[in-house]
Amino acid sequence: MIDLVQLRREPDFVKAALARRGVSPATMDEIIALDVEHRELLQEAERLRAEVKFLSRLVGEANRDKDTATAATLTEKSRGLGENERVATEAMERVGSKLRDELLTIPNVPDPGVPDGVDENDNVELRRWWPGMDEGRPFPEFADHQKVPHWDAALELGILDLEAGARIAGSMFPLFRGAGSRLIRSLSALSLDRNAGVYEEIHPPTFALTATMMSTGHLPKSVDEMYGIERDGLWAIPTAEVPLTSMHADEILDEASLPIRLCAETACFRREAGAAGRDTRGVLRVHEFDKVELFAYCTPEQGSAAFDDILARAESLLQELGLTYRLLNLCTGDLGTSSARTIDLEVFSPGVDRWLEVSSVSWFRDYQARRAHVRYRTSDGTTALVHTVNGSALGWARVWAALIETYRQKDGSVVLPEVLAPYMGKARTIRPKAS
Repeated sequence: MIDLVQLRREPDFVKAALARRGVSPATMDEIIALDVEHRELLQEAERLRAEVKFLSRLVGEANRDKDTATAATLTEKSRGLGENERVATEAMERVGSKLRDELLTIPNVPDPGVPDGVDENDNVELRRWWPGMDEGRPFPEFADHQKVPHWDAALELGILDLEAGARIAGSMFPLFRGAGSRLIRSLSALSLDRNAGVYEEIHPPTFALTATMMSTGHLPKSVDEMYGIERDGLWAIPTAEVPLTSMHADEILDEASLPIRLCAETACFRREAGAAGRDTRGVLRVHEFDKVELFAYCTPEQGSAAFDDILARAESLLQELGLTYRLLNLCTGDLGTSSARTIDLEVFSPGVDRWLEVSSVSWFRDYQARRAHVRYRTSDGTTALVHTVNGSALGWARVWAALIETYRQKDGSVVLPEVLAPYMGKARTIRPKAS
């Protein structure tokens, strides 16, 4: 959630910043009014509670002095104040609940460096990378045999069975097989190995409680995108960011332990409810996919370096895989609810002639930590909220598609980059079934 203290101290600044994200000043004025009402009711309830406590002490003294008349009078007055305190407390809790519900829908304050915009069309390209760029090679020109969509190329190779996946779970649940399945596993192993030693590997649950989903901001805003298990009060995670954010929920960390860097490889589940009819072929948009996530708890001063490190690691993987990619600075209209700043990495996939998002690196500042109650104790003994940073390294379904298309040969085989050989049993070449 946004910082209420900042809203009270700098209402005009916060309203102007959130207006860049489409939040009307009138909405923020309503929240400010609710906050004032809540604090007034809280003060009134506390005042009445103190009076009741004071009267209770006087009743005890009167009873000790055997002054029954005074004790009875004071008891009656205490009961009346107690009823008033109960009413004030209920009103305070009701307004507080409404205030919290309103705050849960308000997005994070955007970083000043985030460009203004309405949607993905207003994102700003920062730079591109392609193999040989440093040696002066121009942007790659792809041959006709590389311009075959991965769903056709994979069918020839026998490594992707979308029909079987649909029979098992419905459309947009892909089934990888043989070398296609091993490629997914190899990509995760490569990423985990590259980040080992700096990022502690975690194998978290793939289901989360509602409170856990609320901590990251996926609920209530994106409820239609999530897979819920109502019977058990659980949700299938859309990203390992969800469990990693709540690993230290309700804890106070030592400042000396920060940054805490974590990584996890998990299945991710998304309903893609807002994308009906789009990218339904192949694995460009699926309900389930594997992903390695990098995550950091840090101090505000460490946030920028943590962000840059995760971004550099995601880029390094794409460069090792020899994939052409670009970086996009997401505009205010395309930022996720919890993010203050996000840079997307998109690979170019020649078979579909498109840029495909394979990673989002985001700095959430203290927005998620405020929801999850993750704090740290500073050297002077005070406590403060941590900042959280995360990014994919990487999301494999689209990377898989880009690899199959980019490295397709004239005979229909696919020769994978050398870096994957140790994980593919040294069999870098995937050949058509007829070979």
